[in-house]
Amino acid sequence: MEKFLPDHQKRRWQKAYKTAATIMILAWPTILEQVMQTAVQYIDTAMVGALGTQATAAVGATGTVGWLITGTLSALSVGFLSMISRACGENNRGKIRKIVGQAVLVVLVAGIFTTVLCTAFGRRIPIWMQVDPSISEIAGIYFLILYLPMLPRTASVIFGTILRAAGDTKTPMKVGILVNGMNVVLNFLLIYETRTVSFAGLSFTVPGAGMGVIGAAAASAISFAWGGIHITWALWRHPVVTPKGTRLKPDLSILRPWARISFPNVLQRFGTSLGYVVFASMINALGEVATAAHTIANTVESAFYIPGYGMQTAAATLIGNAYGAKEEKRMKELAAMFIPIEIVLMILSGTALFAAAPMLVGLFSQSMEIITLGSTVLRMVAVSEPFYGISIIVEGMMMGVGKTKAPFVYNIIGMWCIRIVGTFLCTRMFSMGLVSAWACMIAHNMFLFVLYLAVYLRGTWNPLKTV
Repeated sequence: MEKFLPDHQKRRWQKAYKTAATIMILAWPTILEQVMQTAVQYIDTAMVGALGTQATAAVGATGTVGWLITGTLSALSVGFLSMISRACGENNRGKIRKIVGQAVLVVLVAGIFTTVLCTAFGRRIPIWMQVDPSISEIAGIYFLILYLPMLPRTASVIFGTILRAAGDTKTPMKVGILVNGMNVVLNFLLIYETRTVSFAGLSFTVPGAGMGVIGAAAASAISFAWGGIHITWALWRHPVVTPKGTRLKPDLSILRPWARISFPNVLQRFGTSLGYVVFASMINALGEVATAAHTIANTVESAFYIPGYGMQTAAATLIGNAYGAKEEKRMKELAAMFIPIEIVLMILSGTALFAAAPMLVGLFSQSMEIITLGSTVLRMVAVSEPFYGISIIVEGMMMGVGKTKAPFVYNIIGMWCIRIVGTFLCTRMFSMGLVSAWACMIAHNMFLFVLYLAVYLRGTWNPLKTV
């Protein structure tokens, strides 16, 4: 069809195709990395689920506190993402090295601090979260082991973001795949007892430590530690963002702008993650079945947001590059391309989630009560995915140019005024159960969609906007 178009339209189509190809080249390794992480999360949940509903609830009971910790660490990396993507657009190698040197310092401080925090309070967290007393002790031990290697986990988060900001999404992907593979193998060895397995007419003995939930935590902790060490080595050897030759001394010319970008995002992640903790504690109070259904539904749902968040990283990087190069037209072209791609991807993932919800929940539990409840809430959220996808992309573009204050306000209002207040009223005042809590979550997502759509249409996300 293209050969019948006028020359100017041919050029537009060729340019659009080139832009879309650039987006997908940058996005696919991140998407694949997250697919692998989610696949392993599925396997973890299924393997622990084989131990029973109590084991599933124990693993999931403190999951939102983990989101609070890792979400805050991810927020620290947003400033480096924005600054490095812009410095790459400027082609300023000296500035890139200075930024990475300060990132190493932040990793050390944040990693040590969170290690001390998790070690000191890990056993108490299930009690604070109103976890059922029958699983509280095992949930506390699981959390403590899982979050003991916080220094290498911090390195994985921040150094992985730095590599992606420099356009290298393949290295974090490769490290992530290896980490996830190691986690699966260690799960098989640590969770179950030594057993005889039959395959293709052959029987052989598989060794096992029989550690159950504790084995799952140990497998993940060892894998995370190895991943942090590996990605630190990859950063050290990288030709553009290596920290070689930099000094571990605070540089305020870097830390001040980093803090201006990261601090609102830290408050956003902390505030929303704390909201997830409160949200989960209210669900935990609904009982073991609701907790297990919520844990499984969260695990299933996470796979279907992967295209959105993979594209968000690409949006932040490419928009940041264009902003650093002062290319306003390029920024508009990228934004116009990201939105429709994101909508199509999220419609496809939402449709798949709606259709496959019962089967997917059934992978993790044999209880019909849990399968029915989990499927119901998943089908509810599947309908809202395309709308939430727009929010994800616009927020990514704002991260790329360093605009993090407005997303902080939007997310805090949505979380605490809509999701938390609504869930409290529905579950505590009117005893409406898990379905009503997820309805409040969807209302929160739709609130964000309206606000971010307004930001995009008005063009206020773009600091270089002239018209």
